[in-house]
Amino acid sequence: MVTPLGWFYLVGGTVLFFFWAYGIVSFALDCKHKFLPAIRAWLSARRSAKRESDRETEREETERQLY
Repeated sequence: MVTPLGWFYLVGGTVLFFFWAYGIVSFALDCKHKFLPAIRAWLSARRSAKRESDRETEREETERQLY
């Protein structure tokens, strides 16, 4: 038979496991819904800026060659 201390240990372990699992799931969902879209937007903005810079450089080079 389980003693009261044993029951306390089992219930405490179950509660701690619940919060541990909840924390892992919460972190995974935060990564999926907050951090990954922010990283994708940042990379997209960098690529756009790079393309714009390349276009501007090419335009300036073309203007230099025309004059």
